[in-house]
Amino acid sequence: MKREPIFSNNAPRPIGPYSPAIVTEHLVFCAGQTPVDPASGQLISGGVPEQTARALENLSAVLQAAGSSLDNVVKTTVFLVSMSDFAAMNEVYARYFPDVPPARTTVAVAELPRGASVEIECIALAS
Repeated sequence: MKREPIFSNNAPRPIGPYSPAIVTEHLVFCAGQTPVDPASGQLISGGVPEQTARALENLSAVLQAAGSSLDNVVKTTVFLVSMSDFAAMNEVYARYFPDVPPARTTVAVAELPRGASVEIECIALAS
């Protein structure tokens, strides 16, 4: 089975030895996206709502580079530093998946790269 790495100029570059996404014949596996501004390479300012939106915009850019989109997402995993931020994340998340939201797991973690409060990864259908 073919595995094609995907990179996007509209999403942050990886900070380690991994691909932002891998496309197979039928699926796109996206690495977690944090709220890093792709232009500056820095964590954006703001709280969980702003960070959730930026992480999802970064995820969308990676999916677009893979020829897919948020509409094709079948599963996400959301990592939060604090579950007390669940409602704030959920409110923004719902705007990005208004019709048929993907299956999702949300977990609390002790820490995320660069001091982020949220990170989101996904699996999507390849176009």
